[in-house]
Amino acid sequence: MIYWILGVIVVLIGLNFLYQHWKRNVWFFRDPPRTSLGDSSVIVSPCDGMLMYVKKIENGQVECEKLGTKIKVEEISKSEDKPQKGLLFGIYMSPFDVHFNYTPISGKVTKVVHTQAKLNLPMVDLWEYIQFCWLRRAVNLLGAKYQLVNERNTIFIEGAIKMAMVEIADKVVNKIDCFVSENDYINQGQKVSFIKRGSQVDLVLWGDDYDVLVQPGLHVTGAETVLARVGHQTDHGAEA
Repeated sequence: MIYWILGVIVVLIGLNFLYQHWKRNVWFFRDPPRTSLGDSSVIVSPCDGMLMYVKKIENGQVECEKLGTKIKVEEISKSEDKPQKGLLFGIYMSPFDVHFNYTPISGKVTKVVHTQAKLNLPMVDLWEYIQFCWLRRAVNLLGAKYQLVNERNTIFIEGAIKMAMVEIADKVVNKIDCFVSENDYINQGQKVSFIKRGSQVDLVLWGDDYDVLVQPGLHVTGAETVLARVGHQTDHGAEA
């Protein structure tokens, strides 16, 4: 009897090992086909994940309820190149999401800024993780310490509009692989990077002439979900 029990335990351990190996080395690196809209009048999501916040940028800053103060855009992008007016989208990518990132518009890469961190902090605690991954609820992480100190890669793009994709690494991220360089021309929906393990993408848009089509709590699909339309001034989903 004891040998039978030990055998079952060994089999279960082996199956768990195979599952973890598959999840970490196969499922996590999946690269599903995405259909680009090819529409210069819209901005598509830069990644898969949960939309946490949509905030207006005023005087180069965003209002942060968590801290009870304003955050300068350059604290997030780690670049002095910032909009005086604009929008900030924040998308959390759980370990269950596809981790390729895509360009929201067609245009020219004007700059790529990589900022290393002394130590990457964890993005979420257990309860926040449960809300994101299992309850499918948005948690506003704007102003969390990791957002301002963790490793990041910021890609500046100029096309129909100007924008910056800020790819922020989580504590367990091994590396941010960037596929584009300065002066590259990229098409809407094109893969531009891959972030290993959990992570976040903040999207900074220059100007205030947008019609926001999404609200926090929506699970977005990279290269396909339309976040905003260019050329309108309603900003339905943006908070001050």
